Amino acid sequence: MGALRDEYEEAGARRRHALVREIEAEGLLTDPAWRAAFAEVPRHLFVPYYYVSAPGGYERLWSGAPEPARRNRWLRGAYADTAVATRVRDGELVSSASQPSLMALMLDALDVRDGHDVLEIGAGSGYHAALLCHRLGAEHVTTVDLDEEIAETARTHLAAVGQRPAVLAADGARGCPEHAPYDRIVATCAVPSVPYPWLAQCRPGALVLTPLSTGLIPLRVRDAGHAEGRFLATSAYFVALRGTAARGPGRPPPRHGPAGDERFLFLWGLVAGTLDRREALSLWLREGRPERERFGVTVDGGRQWAWLDDPAGPYAWPLG
Repeated sequence: MGALRDEYEEAGARRRHALVREIEAEGLLTDPAWRAAFAEVPRHLFVPYYYVSAPGGYERLWSGAPEPARRNRWLRGAYADTAVATRVRDGELVSSASQPSLMALMLDALDVRDGHDVLEIGAGSGYHAALLCHRLGAEHVTTVDLDEEIAETARTHLAAVGQRPAVLAADGARGCPEHAPYDRIVATCAVPSVPYPWLAQCRPGALVLTPLSTGLIPLRVRDAGHAEGRFLATSAYFVALRGTAARGPGRPPPRHGPAGDERFLFLWGLVAGTLDRREALSLWLREGRPERERFGVTVDGGRQWAWLDDPAGPYAWPLG
């Protein structure tokens, strides 16, 4: 095992630096602090096994495979710029490690500063929390996951790289009041609407970054009942937040969009249940196939809505 560990450390370091160069080529990791985090946190220790699509379901790749070729395939995948499935139950994806370049984009959008306290919703493998710990210090990071087994695995992975943030098994939609208030809340799972406990646990001026529909929305928090923001340009696909407080009306995607255009699928994720597909398509075409960044979300007291171009404009749809 010692020889294997040395093999992984050396090969992992090479692949890690290659991944950093790949992410930099996309115009990301311009902040030296985040570049250092990606260059120094060993991602392969957070995905000792994962699943890849295979005929009839999933194939499991793991670090302890007896065949060198399969171990090399596992290590290549651990440092590929793709999301990997880390937990599958009864054929259903339960948890995954996000695409590293998307993590880099989200961490940049989170706009953290020294001394900020961050709550992460969705512990996953623990890798995202490890990057936050590298940047801010473990004492400033709290991460929660509904699944006790996932939380314990993340805790173990984090300890293996010398990081011990607060890792709790809890319903992420309820936040984590024990460690509030927070300067930043970041979700690594998709929500149907903005959970109000998140805002109540933020300091005034805090930022909440969460996947919603197939986009990412950064919300500037004014107080416990008010927040607003506009979607980032990037697409983002995440496992849905689970838990009783996460249940919403559901916004199933259409079976197919116009020419498969994911911009329409994003709009449909916001308006399904409010508009039918014909109305949504008519609006989308009439407005010139709007990009994600023309849309936003407003939380005002007991109401929250998505909107196109203007929070007070004619195009608005209730959330949650």
